[in-house]
Amino acid sequence: MLNEQIMNDLKTAMKAHDKVALDTIRMIKSALANKKIELGHDLTEEEEVAVLSTEMKQRRDSLAEFEKGNRTDLVEKVQEEMKIVERYLPAQMSAEEVGKLIDSVIEETGATGKADFGKVMKTLMPKVKGKADGGLVNQLVNQKLS
Repeated sequence: MLNEQIMNDLKTAMKAHDKVALDTIRMIKSALANKKIELGHDLTEEEEVAVLSTEMKQRRDSLAEFEKGNRTDLVEKVQEEMKIVERYLPAQMSAEEVGKLIDSVIEETGATGKADFGKVMKTLMPKVKGKADGGLVNQLVNQKLS
């Protein structure tokens, strides 16, 4: 299904002469194809989300660097790319939703302080994979365990 959506969006971007969308969709398509070759089988939905999450993280990192370097031209391009990648990712959880999930995982694991950080993250990350930014999750877990 994702492959069909990507192909349709690729055709639409070609017809609209939207270079940023075209390049971004091609990068996504290529990343998915590379992962398929690497694993040697068709990708599951979780594997597709993992690839898309990686693509989004790369763009977030680039955005931070371009902002530090005061490269507004590149900042705008990366922001556009992020909007395109976002189309294919599952809906993102809000900080409030992540906080509630963290509370339930802390209760489930019996975590009491910072020493239990790894235990909480190990249980929590599979539940939020692709649905929340890892940096945000990390920050919220740290706050709740302090």
